[in-house]
Amino acid sequence: MSSWNWLVDETTGALMIRVLVTRAREDADRLARALERAELEPRVCPLIATQALAGPSRDASEFAWVVFTSRAGVRYGLKRLSGSLPRVAAIGPGTAEALGECGVAVDLIPPVHTQQGLVSALGPAAGPILFPGAEQAGSELAETLGAVHLAVYRTVELALAEVPDADIAVLASASAARSLASHRTDIPCVTIGPSTSREASRCGLTTLCEARSSDLGGLVEAVRLAASRLP
Repeated sequence: MSSWNWLVDETTGALMIRVLVTRAREDADRLARALERAELEPRVCPLIATQALAGPSRDASEFAWVVFTSRAGVRYGLKRLSGSLPRVAAIGPGTAEALGECGVAVDLIPPVHTQQGLVSALGPAAGPILFPGAEQAGSELAETLGAVHLAVYRTVELALAEVPDADIAVLASASAARSLASHRTDIPCVTIGPSTSREASRCGLTTLCEARSSDLGGLVEAVRLAASRLP
Protein backbone atom coordinates (compact mmCIF):
# COMPACT_ATOMS: atom_id res chain seq x y z
CA MET A 1 0.00 0.00 0.00
CA SER A 2 1.10 3.57 -0.65
CA SER A 3 2.60 5.20 2.42
CA TRP A 4 1.28 8.58 3.54
CA ASN A 5 4.32 9.34 5.72
CA TRP A 6 5.27 12.37 3.68
CA LEU A 7 8.79 13.74 3.59
CA VAL A 8 9.37 16.97 5.50
CA ASP A 9 11.85 19.64 4.38
CA GLU A 10 14.29 19.92 7.27
CA THR A 11 14.90 23.61 6.58
CA THR A 12 11.34 24.90 6.15
CA GLY A 13 9.30 22.18 7.83
CA ALA A 14 7.09 21.99 4.73
CA LEU A 15 5.62 18.74 3.50
CA MET A 16 7.40 17.29 0.46
CA ILE A 17 5.02 15.58 -1.92
CA ARG A 18 6.70 12.54 -3.49
CA VAL A 19 6.04 12.32 -7.22
CA LEU A 20 6.72 9.14 -9.18
CA VAL A 21 8.14 10.01 -12.62
CA THR A 22 7.28 7.09 -14.89
CA ARG A 23 8.44 8.45 -18.24
CA ALA A 24 11.11 6.78 -20.36
CA ARG A 25 14.62 7.52 -19.12
CA GLU A 26 15.44 10.02 -21.88
CA ASP A 27 12.44 12.19 -20.93
CA ALA A 28 12.33 11.63 -17.17
CA ASP A 29 15.08 14.01 -16.07
CA ARG A 30 13.46 17.09 -17.62
CA LEU A 31 10.24 16.45 -15.74
CA ALA A 32 12.12 15.67 -12.52
CA ARG A 33 13.96 19.00 -12.67
CA ALA A 34 10.71 20.87 -13.30
CA LEU A 35 9.12 19.16 -10.28
CA GLU A 36 12.10 20.09 -8.11
CA ARG A 37 11.74 23.72 -9.14
CA ALA A 38 8.12 23.50 -7.99
CA GLU A 39 9.33 22.26 -4.57
CA LEU A 40 8.11 18.72 -5.14
CA GLU A 41 10.10 15.53 -4.51
CA PRO A 42 10.57 13.57 -7.77
CA ARG A 43 11.20 9.83 -7.63
CA VAL A 44 12.40 8.79 -11.07
CA CYS A 45 11.22 5.28 -11.90
CA PRO A 46 10.88 4.73 -15.66
CA LEU A 47 8.13 2.21 -16.34
CA ILE A 48 8.49 2.27 -20.11
CA ALA A 49 11.32 2.41 -22.62
CA THR A 50 11.40 3.44 -26.27
CA GLN A 51 13.29 1.61 -28.98
CA ALA A 52 14.09 2.93 -32.45
CA LEU A 53 12.81 0.88 -35.38
CA ALA A 54 15.06 0.45 -38.38
CA GLY A 55 13.73 1.09 -41.84
CA PRO A 56 14.13 3.13 -45.00
CA SER A 57 13.76 6.88 -44.93
CA ARG A 58 10.64 8.55 -46.30
CA ASP A 59 10.64 11.66 -48.48
CA ALA A 60 8.66 14.20 -46.48
CA SER A 61 8.34 16.56 -49.46
CA GLU A 62 5.80 14.16 -50.99
CA PHE A 63 3.28 15.18 -48.32
CA ALA A 64 1.34 18.32 -47.45
CA TRP A 65 1.75 17.76 -43.71
CA VAL A 66 3.97 15.82 -41.33
CA VAL A 67 2.27 15.17 -37.99
CA PHE A 68 4.03 14.38 -34.70
CA THR A 69 2.22 13.14 -31.60
CA SER A 70 5.03 12.65 -29.06
CA ARG A 71 8.55 13.71 -28.14
CA ALA A 72 9.72 10.19 -29.05
CA GLY A 73 8.06 10.56 -32.44
CA VAL A 74 10.14 13.69 -32.97
CA ARG A 75 13.33 12.05 -31.67
CA TYR A 76 13.10 9.01 -33.91
CA GLY A 77 10.93 10.34 -36.72
CA LEU A 78 13.15 13.18 -37.90
CA LYS A 79 15.99 10.67 -38.39
CA ARG A 80 13.83 8.68 -40.83
CA LEU A 81 12.77 11.64 -42.99
CA SER A 82 14.47 12.93 -46.13
CA GLY A 83 13.69 15.87 -48.38
CA SER A 84 12.33 19.20 -47.24
CA LEU A 85 9.68 19.30 -44.56
CA PRO A 86 6.22 20.52 -45.58
CA ARG A 87 3.91 22.07 -42.99
CA VAL A 88 4.29 20.48 -39.56
CA ALA A 89 1.62 19.75 -36.96
CA ALA A 90 2.22 18.83 -33.31
CA ILE A 91 -0.36 17.22 -31.08
CA GLY A 92 0.40 19.56 -28.17
CA PRO A 93 2.85 22.04 -26.64
CA GLY A 94 5.26 19.36 -25.38
CA THR A 95 5.69 17.87 -28.84
CA ALA A 96 5.94 21.35 -30.36
CA GLU A 97 8.67 22.16 -27.84
CA ALA A 98 10.63 19.05 -28.91
CA LEU A 99 10.34 20.10 -32.55
CA GLY A 100 11.51 23.60 -31.72
CA GLU A 101 14.57 22.16 -29.96
CA CYS A 102 15.41 20.45 -33.26
CA GLY A 103 14.99 23.68 -35.22
CA VAL A 104 11.64 22.69 -36.76
CA ALA A 105 8.93 25.34 -36.95
CA VAL A 106 5.43 24.16 -36.04
CA ASP A 107 2.51 25.35 -38.19
CA LEU A 108 -0.36 23.81 -36.21
CA ILE A 109 -1.17 22.80 -32.65
CA PRO A 110 -4.81 21.78 -32.27
CA PRO A 111 -6.91 23.25 -29.44
CA VAL A 112 -7.58 19.70 -28.20
CA HIS A 113 -4.33 17.76 -27.74
CA THR A 114 -5.45 14.38 -29.07
CA GLN A 115 -5.40 12.58 -32.40
CA GLN A 116 -9.08 13.46 -32.73
CA GLY A 117 -8.12 17.09 -32.12
CA LEU A 118 -5.57 16.87 -34.92
CA VAL A 119 -8.14 15.32 -37.24
CA SER A 120 -10.58 18.15 -36.54
CA ALA A 121 -7.93 20.85 -36.95
CA LEU A 122 -6.47 19.47 -40.17
CA GLY A 123 -9.76 18.51 -41.80
CA PRO A 124 -10.40 16.37 -44.89
CA ALA A 125 -8.90 19.00 -47.23
CA ALA A 126 -5.47 18.85 -45.57
CA GLY A 127 -3.90 16.84 -48.38
CA PRO A 128 -1.55 13.87 -47.98
CA ILE A 129 -0.29 13.44 -44.40
CA LEU A 130 2.74 11.58 -43.06
CA PHE A 131 2.55 10.42 -39.45
CA PRO A 132 5.89 9.23 -37.98
CA GLY A 133 5.08 7.65 -34.64
CA ALA A 134 5.03 4.64 -32.41
CA GLU A 135 4.50 1.16 -33.77
CA GLN A 136 1.45 0.93 -31.50
CA ALA A 137 0.14 4.45 -32.24
CA GLY A 138 -3.59 5.00 -32.53
CA SER A 139 -5.07 4.78 -36.00
CA GLU A 140 -7.47 7.74 -36.02
CA LEU A 141 -5.29 9.87 -38.28
CA ALA A 142 -4.94 7.00 -40.76
CA GLU A 143 -8.57 5.91 -40.65
CA THR A 144 -10.12 9.37 -40.85
CA LEU A 145 -7.66 11.37 -42.96
CA GLY A 146 -5.78 8.59 -44.73
CA ALA A 147 -2.46 9.54 -43.11
CA VAL A 148 0.52 7.32 -43.91
CA HIS A 149 1.75 5.85 -40.62
CA LEU A 150 5.53 5.48 -40.53
CA ALA A 151 6.44 3.34 -37.51
CA VAL A 152 9.72 4.79 -36.19
CA TYR A 153 9.81 3.42 -32.63
CA ARG A 154 8.13 1.03 -30.25
CA THR A 155 7.28 1.47 -26.58
CA VAL A 156 8.13 -1.36 -24.19
CA GLU A 157 6.51 -1.71 -20.77
CA LEU A 158 9.15 -2.54 -18.16
CA ALA A 159 8.80 -5.17 -15.43
CA LEU A 160 10.50 -3.95 -12.26
CA ALA A 161 11.23 -5.79 -9.03
CA GLU A 162 9.73 -2.90 -7.07
CA VAL A 163 8.07 0.46 -7.63
CA PRO A 164 8.83 2.87 -4.77
CA ASP A 165 6.21 4.53 -2.60
CA ALA A 166 4.97 7.90 -3.80
CA ASP A 167 2.06 10.21 -3.14
CA ILE A 168 1.34 10.88 -6.83
CA ALA A 169 2.40 9.18 -10.07
CA VAL A 170 2.70 11.10 -13.34
CA LEU A 171 1.50 9.18 -16.40
CA ALA A 172 2.40 10.61 -19.80
CA SER A 173 1.11 7.74 -21.95
CA ALA A 174 -1.35 4.87 -21.97
CA SER A 175 1.58 2.43 -21.88
CA ALA A 176 2.86 4.03 -18.67
CA ALA A 177 -0.61 3.60 -17.15
CA ARG A 178 -0.65 -0.09 -18.04
CA SER A 179 2.85 -0.60 -16.69
CA LEU A 180 2.10 1.12 -13.39
CA ALA A 181 -1.10 -0.89 -12.96
CA SER A 182 0.83 -4.12 -13.51
CA HIS A 183 3.01 -3.23 -10.51
CA ARG A 184 0.61 -1.46 -8.15
CA THR A 185 -2.69 0.39 -8.24
CA ASP A 186 -2.61 2.23 -4.91
CA ILE A 187 -0.79 5.39 -6.07
CA PRO A 188 -3.16 8.13 -7.34
CA CYS A 189 -2.21 9.61 -10.68
CA VAL A 190 -1.89 12.71 -12.79
CA THR A 191 -2.34 12.09 -16.51
CA ILE A 192 -1.15 13.99 -19.56
CA GLY A 193 -4.45 13.86 -21.43
CA PRO A 194 -7.77 12.12 -22.14
CA SER A 195 -6.46 8.92 -23.75
CA THR A 196 -4.09 8.31 -20.83
CA SER A 197 -6.90 9.03 -18.36
CA ARG A 198 -9.14 6.50 -20.07
CA GLU A 199 -6.45 3.82 -19.98
CA ALA A 200 -5.66 4.58 -16.34
CA SER A 201 -9.32 4.16 -15.44
CA ARG A 202 -9.55 0.93 -17.44
CA CYS A 203 -6.54 -0.42 -15.52
CA GLY A 204 -8.07 0.38 -12.13
CA LEU A 205 -5.95 3.44 -11.35
CA THR A 206 -7.27 6.57 -9.64
CA THR A 207 -6.76 9.82 -11.54
CA LEU A 208 -6.66 12.93 -9.36
CA CYS A 209 -6.06 15.41 -12.17
CA GLU A 210 -5.59 15.60 -15.95
CA ALA A 211 -3.12 18.13 -17.33
CA ARG A 212 -4.67 21.02 -19.25
CA SER A 213 -1.66 21.10 -21.58
CA SER A 214 0.84 18.39 -22.46
CA ASP A 215 4.01 20.41 -21.84
CA LEU A 216 6.12 20.39 -18.68
CA GLY A 217 4.30 23.38 -17.25
CA GLY A 218 0.94 21.68 -17.71
CA LEU A 219 2.12 18.50 -16.01
CA VAL A 220 3.64 20.33 -13.04
CA GLU A 221 0.52 22.48 -12.64
CA ALA A 222 -1.60 19.30 -12.63
CA VAL A 223 0.65 17.69 -10.00
CA ARG A 224 0.35 20.73 -7.75
CA LEU A 225 -3.43 20.68 -8.11
CA ALA A 226 -3.50 16.94 -7.42
CA ALA A 227 -1.38 17.46 -4.30
CA SER A 228 -4.04 19.78 -2.94
CA ARG A 229 -6.57 16.95 -3.28
CA LEU A 230 -4.59 14.40 -1.27
CA PRO A 231 -5.92 13.35 2.15
